[in-house]
Amino acid sequence: MEEQEQDIRLESFLKWASDLGISDSSGSLPYVCLGHSLSLAYFPLAGGRGLGAVRDLRKGELILRVPKSALMTRESLLKDEKLSVAVRKSSWWLPYLMHLPRCYDIFATFGEFEKQALQVSDAIWAAERAISKARSEQNEANQLMAELNLKPQLLTFRAWCWAAATISSRTLHIPWDEAGCLCPVGDLFNYAAPGEETFCSEEVDGRLCASSFQATSLLNGDRAHKSNVEVLDAHDLRLTDGAYEEDVAAYCFYARQNYLKGEQVLLCYGTYTNLELLEHYGFLLNENPNDKVFIPLEPEIYSSCSWPKELLYIHQNGKPSFSLLSALRLWTTPPSKRRSLGQLAYSGSPLSTDNEIQVMKWIAKKCNLVLKNLPTSTEEDSLLLSSINEIQDLHSVVELEKAISASRGEIRSFLEANKLQNVASGNNLLLSSKARRSMERLKLAVQWRARYKKILLDCIFNCTETIDSLTCGKYLPFKLA
Repeated sequence: MEEQEQDIRLESFLKWASDLGISDSSGSLPYVCLGHSLSLAYFPLAGGRGLGAVRDLRKGELILRVPKSALMTRESLLKDEKLSVAVRKSSWWLPYLMHLPRCYDIFATFGEFEKQALQVSDAIWAAERAISKARSEQNEANQLMAELNLKPQLLTFRAWCWAAATISSRTLHIPWDEAGCLCPVGDLFNYAAPGEETFCSEEVDGRLCASSFQATSLLNGDRAHKSNVEVLDAHDLRLTDGAYEEDVAAYCFYARQNYLKGEQVLLCYGTYTNLELLEHYGFLLNENPNDKVFIPLEPEIYSSCSWPKELLYIHQNGKPSFSLLSALRLWTTPPSKRRSLGQLAYSGSPLSTDNEIQVMKWIAKKCNLVLKNLPTSTEEDSLLLSSINEIQDLHSVVELEKAISASRGEIRSFLEANKLQNVASGNNLLLSSKARRSMERLKLAVQWRARYKKILLDCIFNCTETIDSLTCGKYLPFKLA
């Protein structure tokens, strides 16, 4: 029954979109929303519902056009009397709204257990900040919502988080309104991280190193070269694959690469770490080239170099960033020699075999210390994820009762915290959407921390491998990511 209702809503939504002139055809064909270039499909291992190619697509080809009249903007909403979109089921936007996700797993929706499951202090702080911000914004809007006579269920924090997440995760830029717009059909593309076609951070680091040394005194740690970062940020090229085009009065989307028929067509809408994706969008990537880990650094490291803190990190492949290596090479050099060796360090070159070994040992030791201070190991996280998957896949109370009775550790604590540890509650677990969402958020938190730990473990392996090569006399400069 639920699948039938979803199919009916989908059919209604696509007909509504076609009537508005939303089309995946750039020619003079009759307006049909999807079918010429794209189709709705389900990709279970790559974002769930998304858009697939119905034919081979070429990079740069126009694949979707959404007219200005179909964009949900502040201007168009004000024409909908008393914001009936939120008050009653008579809104012109109803087919679109009915097709939006029913919930999001952004940080603002995390409960205490899921928040603490992140384990890393920076991540927990990010979740707390997101929750506090959402509650503060809701309080600021309470008076306006009261004047609109919204229904009680629309005044809850849960409803606020849904609305805020819909706007923050789906809004596209338009030149005439800083608030942006919601773009029907255009928001069905799943996310692809920026690839090699974009200007990566290591290239920024490399281009900065020469001007940084020339413009910055190594003695006083001046940050004059930061302006270079801001200038080079403009060279991140186009991190999105769509834009509003005035000449056709429509939001146009283009293929970011060549796609074969049946492949999922993706959209890049910015550079994000997995923590940022989880905070703002409620998902993370198995392989995210923009993910990074920041390890604790001594204050003297910052004062001995001119690199901004945000560039001192470990890449998702476990290799220290250009800037982190440069900073540590200089920091481990006696102060009296830093001026003479500064230019070499800022160029990204190793200073000596002994210096390089010292740097590698320091990084590996720091990563080990961070891992030891976390409550669980990667092996324990893997077992926990298996337990979560097992419970999520169960479809009978008997099976669930057996799984719950055998549960231990963190999963047991989660079940008890949600009052799901007995048979009666087990039945609720099968049926309750609230319980399912809470377990999904726990799963995301554990997945995030497992990837965080893997980066640290990979870094230890890379550093150890470099030390072994240097110790054996096979001196090889540390390869950057």
